[in-house]
Amino acid sequence: MEVYSEKQQIIATIEALKAKNQTIGLVPTMGALHEGHLQLVKKALANNDKVVVSIFVNPTQFDNKEDLVKYPRTLENDVALLKTVSATSILVYAPTVEDVYEGNTVSKEFDFDGLEFEMEGKFRHGHFDGVGTIVKRFFEIVKPNNAYFGEKDFQQLAIIKKLVEKYNIPVNVVGCKIHRETNGLAMSSRNTRLKPEYKKGAPFIYKTLKTAKKHFGTKSANKVSEWVEKQFSKHDLLELEYFIIAESETLKPVNRKSNKKSYRAFIAVYADDIRLIDNIALN
Repeated sequence: MEVYSEKQQIIATIEALKAKNQTIGLVPTMGALHEGHLQLVKKALANNDKVVVSIFVNPTQFDNKEDLVKYPRTLENDVALLKTVSATSILVYAPTVEDVYEGNTVSKEFDFDGLEFEMEGKFRHGHFDGVGTIVKRFFEIVKPNNAYFGEKDFQQLAIIKKLVEKYNIPVNVVGCKIHRETNGLAMSSRNTRLKPEYKKGAPFIYKTLKTAKKHFGTKSANKVSEWVEKQFSKHDLLELEYFIIAESETLKPVNRKSNKKSYRAFIAVYADDIRLIDNIALN
């Protein structure tokens, strides 16, 4: 398996593949890979001749510098995991910060038509400028035909689709369903940092989302939100940061339900100092 640390190397390789009319899929990651990432890679392999997996902990999307420092970096293990999927059809791009940002490690400012100001945008200042900057950069370097993102970060997925639309980037963005652990917890690289008691308590998040979905069939969004807040107020370990029911397309919080619109519930929860997010389609 080829592991590239310099963009000029991978650009040359991709140009040679495209000269042979091979299609390229891209799965951008920050490493610490788990089964959820592998599912994205498998989907990409099913639809493309070659798949580039980028492994890069992007400094510009961390509003919390301590979180950046603590983020797990496990390149050797990540490569070994990817080899279990395919040793010949996957290319790994694991650049340095210098290779990507060329000495100017700052985010560009983006206008995502307001998507960036909802939910995560209210709690993580500048986060989506960082996401937009790095994803656009990888699209420019890899020039993939298709790019794959998980729906766990549903707001991020919506923003990347908006990025492609507004900048006329010739890539097809594919959203992939959330991959969960057997207990329902959405798979995340952060899960490995959970202390045992929090790991045991964290599935309460998805359990609450599923019950909220049932309530949404008969109750208003406000009533459902109040119910969720009450459930977490009684929980000994988990601290609710936000629970929001929003329109799937605009991500705007819902005031009055309409049968013509689709809705999702979004949640962010602290398990000790680990921040976990999840979401669920409501209709």
